[in-house]
Amino acid sequence: MQIEQGRQVYPMWLAGLLLALTVTWAQAADFRVTDTKGKVHTLSGYKGKWVLVNYWATWCPPCLEEIPDLIALHEDKKNNLVVIGVALDYRDPKQVIDFAEGLLVNYPIVLGNAKVVSQIGPMQGLPTTYLYNPEGKMVAQQVGAITRAAVESYIAKAPRPKK
Repeated sequence: MQIEQGRQVYPMWLAGLLLALTVTWAQAADFRVTDTKGKVHTLSGYKGKWVLVNYWATWCPPCLEEIPDLIALHEDKKNNLVVIGVALDYRDPKQVIDFAEGLLVNYPIVLGNAKVVSQIGPMQGLPTTYLYNPEGKMVAQQVGAITRAAVESYIAKAPRPKK
């Protein structure tokens, strides 16, 4: 399938990619979210660190499978990475908090809502993960489970900023 624009013909996937990039650039210039302990987190506040934002739900099996890897990523200071979990599709905030504590989640948990999602990026399925580089630019997005190895590999291969 192709799109004709003026006299040029573009493959449909290229138009979709351009639209997706435009949407991505428009989102998450900065975000401001408050975790379940009352601490405010901003993307600009983590300048110089990788920031991984993970949308999840207590009822979502792939979300639960990736939590140990997210804990390990957050604990490993060599990665220079912070993880922020955004719980979505919940009824009771206390249930989310108790659930996260039961799994020994060591990273901040935000109770997500439409305002939080609008600041970070769309939720296209659970889990959805956004990765921001140390300059605060969104560099990767994954719908579906992620692994510690995949994130560490991505970070290791990422271009280093010019000094």
